[in-house]
Amino acid sequence: MQFQDFEKGPFVFAAIKALAGMGVFNSDGERWKFHRTTTRPFFNKARISDFDNFERHAVSTISQIKPRLREGYPIDFQDVVARFTMDSATEYLFGKDVNSIAAGLPYPAGSPMAGSLHFINHPSNSFVKAFVKAQEKIVIRTQKSPSWPLSELWADEVQLLWEVINGFVQPMLSEALGRKAKGSTSVGSDKDLESMSLLDHPKVVQDELINIFIAGRDTMSSSTSSLLTFAVYMMCEHPDMVAQLQSEILKKVGTGKPTYDDIRDMKYLRAFLNGVLFCFSASLMPSFSISSSRVVTTLPNRGRTPYYIPCNTRVVYSVFLMHRRTDLWGPDALKFDLDRFLDSRMHKYLTPNPFIFAPFNAGPRSTCVSNL
Repeated sequence: MQFQDFEKGPFVFAAIKALAGMGVFNSDGERWKFHRTTTRPFFNKARISDFDNFERHAVSTISQIKPRLREGYPIDFQDVVARFTMDSATEYLFGKDVNSIAAGLPYPAGSPMAGSLHFINHPSNSFVKAFVKAQEKIVIRTQKSPSWPLSELWADEVQLLWEVINGFVQPMLSEALGRKAKGSTSVGSDKDLESMSLLDHPKVVQDELINIFIAGRDTMSSSTSSLLTFAVYMMCEHPDMVAQLQSEILKKVGTGKPTYDDIRDMKYLRAFLNGVLFCFSASLMPSFSISSSRVVTTLPNRGRTPYYIPCNTRVVYSVFLMHRRTDLWGPDALKFDLDRFLDSRMHKYLTPNPFIFAPFNAGPRSTCVSNL
């Protein structure tokens, strides 16, 4: 492991500061360790295992899908699951959801109902659009050279979007500070941010809230939305897999509600999800990731002379390409074959080298729930 040799560095820090502030996604060293420790309790096994939240929002989502289909219109499934996961994630993290499903589902272009003002102007859409747009602009910044500020000479485009985002975050922070002022904080609660020391520093809490939401959206909303969308796509492409999935689920769970252990025990389901993640990585930036070397170091070169990495060198790697390398996964690396996670290939390729499969990235800075 060479984690200590690399960091986000000043380039990434400057690119995302307007959104992430000094939180876990924009910190290195001891500051990162502090924020990581603060964030991790939100993604522990006990909380992830509470499926009531997900079931409740699934019911709300299905109640929007059925009447739309009865009208004879198709639905944008990616939009549907994005709303489901956004609402689930915000309730899970903050105790209240943005209720994006209340805006309704968009009608297809060409429909007389398309572009309704109720849908366009719904408060949840304004918040979600601002957050998504801010993340997109950050990705664009990191793809450019350190001269990206030249393209935003007249205004910080992310800062403008932050004003909309802050309209959602600030009321939660004010409510927590108000409870603290009244002496009614509940320190120690799994669902509470009201650490006495943290609330003495509102800016720290504000940054932490945004970073937790980025983590939640990346893990529970963006990543889960991507996973569900591509899972349905692959099920449409492979009906034989659907039959086997249905058989395993009915055998293990029946028509009841699954538990955390049920999900862990359904090997074919997990292999299918891993197969989808193998082809369609769920990390926020699946095409590339950036680190900066903080010391002179080397990187391995398949048994040959290591690559020399000078200090302050930006290192870019691609999970998307890594999952398609035949030298790592064998000659069928380009094939959607979930059996690679069930048969001897798993022990041949993945078990001895687990870092070749990194749908949520890997190492100390990997997604908090990637191993749950």
